[in-house]
Amino acid sequence: MSDLRLRTLRAFGRTPSLRAAARRYAGGLATTPPAAIEPVVEHPVHTKPKGHSVVDSAIYCDGRRVASPESLADTYQVLHEAPRSLAWIGLYRPDRRELMSLAQEFDLHELAIEDAIQAHQRPKLERYGDTLFVVLKAARYRDVTEEVEFGEVHVFVGPDFVVTVRHAEAPNLAAVRRRVERDPELLRQGTEAVLYAIMDKVVDGYAPVVAGLENDIDEIETEVFRGDPKVSRRIYELSREVIEFQRATRPLIGMLDSLRAGFDKYGVDQELQRSLRDVADHVTQVVERVDGFRELLRDILTVNATLVAQQQNEEMKSLTVASNAQNEEVKRISAWAAILFAPTLIGTVYGMNFDVMPELHWRWGYPFAIGLMALVCGSLHQVFKRRGWL
Repeated sequence: MSDLRLRTLRAFGRTPSLRAAARRYAGGLATTPPAAIEPVVEHPVHTKPKGHSVVDSAIYCDGRRVASPESLADTYQVLHEAPRSLAWIGLYRPDRRELMSLAQEFDLHELAIEDAIQAHQRPKLERYGDTLFVVLKAARYRDVTEEVEFGEVHVFVGPDFVVTVRHAEAPNLAAVRRRVERDPELLRQGTEAVLYAIMDKVVDGYAPVVAGLENDIDEIETEVFRGDPKVSRRIYELSREVIEFQRATRPLIGMLDSLRAGFDKYGVDQELQRSLRDVADHVTQVVERVDGFRELLRDILTVNATLVAQQQNEEMKSLTVASNAQNEEVKRISAWAAILFAPTLIGTVYGMNFDVMPELHWRWGYPFAIGLMALVCGSLHQVFKRRGWL
């Protein structure tokens, strides 16, 4: 018999012969173990080596950690031998083999397993028999890049087990585990209490995101009226982030409503009901703020388009004025070119040195040519001046 198994059996005051009596029960919330169970010392949270999909696995009884199995197989074994206990298995990007092992052990639905394998799911809550499957979208604001980073966590909640499957760094479930382990009264309320703590952590993580988006929108408003040419792209990118954030938060309202609808049916503790209602209130506030952000960005985009159109109109006016001035200059140049072309033409004709040519030896030929040049130039000048070209 392994050392882990012996330690666990001793913690529960059991012997190997009582293993069949220690099988998992099919009830709802975990209850206080019999009086024969001796108090156990709370174990610290263990973190598995990097690259191991099982981040942390623990068995809880009477609100306290009594075992920290190193593998899924050890977790199954300890859970079988520990009556009225609760297992919380935390996984980070597990492979199909591990998820199929969990499905076989806890009778998880194949559709939920496929969703957990593929990830990239929208937030949702589905019930398969006595097992809940919950998908949550965590979010955190990156100050350096001024972007919202989204994570995804899948939660399987059964009568005596919680399996969390993360596909991103957020949310930090180690902090959630530390919180519930510091509050045995909360853990005594069973697996629904763990689900509440996870949802509360995810929803609390939305507050910094809302503050970051609000600050970005304030900056964009300033940039719009400064005429920054890059603001249109920033508005578009921020609008996409707000829409993605809206997709992560809005479904939570319906999910929490579904949970509250089952309070009486599944005998959820009154204090836990109040806590879940508080989470629902926070979600509603976040959703309302995000809806307001989307409308505000839509208005900002409209104002920016109007300002850009006005700026373009001013530029077109300037171009039109410049074009008109250029046309006037072209007219003047063309008029003077025509005036100067006439004497050039006359001088060219009379400058041809042919022997046989009219007026070649005419006494009044030179005065006649000069007079003709003056007459033509004067006539053209009057014509162009009358037409406004000069």
